[in-house]
Amino acid sequence: MGRNGAYWEAFVPPLHMATLGKPFYTGLHRHTLDDKNRITIPSAWRSAHADGDTFLATPHPDGYIAVLPPAEVEKLHAKIAAMALTDRDAQDVAARFFAATHAFTFDKQGRIALTDELRAHAGIAKDGVLVGSLTKFNIYSPERWTRVEQRTAGENMGDLMRRIGI
Repeated sequence: MGRNGAYWEAFVPPLHMATLGKPFYTGLHRHTLDDKNRITIPSAWRSAHADGDTFLATPHPDGYIAVLPPAEVEKLHAKIAAMALTDRDAQDVAARFFAATHAFTFDKQGRIALTDELRAHAGIAKDGVLVGSLTKFNIYSPERWTRVEQRTAGENMGDLMRRIGI
């Protein structure tokens, strides 16, 4: 049974984004940043997007980089557009959020550049762990991803899924 799932493909064919008709992000991928601090995004995650689609990378409070694809950016845009200009708290939060957020598109090799601020926030030096969460994906340092795995290691996956309602 190989690490790439080839064994299981004999029983369960791989599901591609086109099957659902909308992008989704699953799996775990480990990649090394190049000298320009670019990380390669898995081709399966890029395949449902047009050249020039804009994504947002933002520091998540739990110490990783949350990457929002165009569909999630649209939802966020609608929420921000609906905020009253006179709501100081909302405007302050939006200002802080977007000051730390980086908009990007993939380059021709499917890479994105991680800013120094995003890398520092996530503790990423040279290696990143890209983790799909269906509607978006996250980028962790290997150490922080290990902590996530350790936090849930003793838990039954079925119990965890029931707890969050899936």
